[in-house]
Amino acid sequence: MIKVLVVEDSPVARELLVHILTQDAKIKVIGHARSGEEAIEVLERLKPDVITMDIHLPEMDGFETTRRIMETHPLPIVIVTGTSRAKDVSMAMKAMEAGALAVVQKPRGVGHPDYEGEAAKLVQTVKLMSEVRVVRRWARYREEAQVQTRNKVKLDRSAQIKMVAIGASTGGPPAIQKILSGLPKNFPVPVLIVQHIAEGFTQGFAEWLGQTSSLPVHVALHGEYILPGHVYIAPDELQMKVKVDRIWLSKDDHENGLRPSVSVLFLSVAEEFGKNAIGVLLTGMGKDGAKELKLMKEKGAMTIAQDKESSVIHGMPGEAINLDAAIYVLPPEKIACALADLVNNSNKQIGG
Repeated sequence: MIKVLVVEDSPVARELLVHILTQDAKIKVIGHARSGEEAIEVLERLKPDVITMDIHLPEMDGFETTRRIMETHPLPIVIVTGTSRAKDVSMAMKAMEAGALAVVQKPRGVGHPDYEGEAAKLVQTVKLMSEVRVVRRWARYREEAQVQTRNKVKLDRSAQIKMVAIGASTGGPPAIQKILSGLPKNFPVPVLIVQHIAEGFTQGFAEWLGQTSSLPVHVALHGEYILPGHVYIAPDELQMKVKVDRIWLSKDDHENGLRPSVSVLFLSVAEEFGKNAIGVLLTGMGKDGAKELKLMKEKGAMTIAQDKESSVIHGMPGEAINLDAAIYVLPPEKIACALADLVNNSNKQIGG
């Protein structure tokens, strides 16, 4: 039985969330809190397995509440927000940076056409996140992370990096933010990103990334030319591929149950760019992108997987490592340095 604490100040929304969650036989709502302060007060007594957290709370907002919980009583936290406005998405992303695991759309009323899908997504997310082991936020990242080089590999002297492809799922937004904010403003190649995120949040996610990145960040458009030094985020419910120097979006079938899928992007980049690309697979549940990262490596590309200690969930990068798909295993802050080094000096060896 998964014990859930619902943190929501609106009585109507709180009643709806409790109703949805208790429809699943494996979930038990053991309590609710109307404010961040109340949530922190009842944690020790109720000992929930998962917390659903509203962003807009009286006095102490959802971001600050998440930060304090992750510092004192670290638990899986799912942000449940009612809007996808840029300001709200930005606050939700900050909460993820503080340690929240996922963001989902707050289900609309029972009569809404999207109700069933949104309710199912909430229940599924709570159940999946209950399996995640979390640690105190201040202890998660090391000041000096050690670079793990799995193979002594030098970039092919004839290779010229023309593309960076990044894939991420659970825990990805803060990792991607750390990577992009660490890239120089004169970074000379495009960066294409697939991030599994709740539908409707992609535009706000791109704007949030743009606040700390010196590179322009866009939600990708079908057929647009891929420009050097620009970042492109796969839009909702579309597969993203590359065709020569353009982005190709389609309603192709889900891959690994996902659309957009990291596997689709990586396969496309492997076929179009071969050794002239870098693939990066970040934190996330499942295996999306792992086999295709190996294909990129086999075609001569440089490949990087996020290390276990800095990952929220080491499923995707862990699978890549098990497949021997990753040449380098690095935390996000080191990935930014690696990308700059590999792009600007193709013969430079990372980590000695």
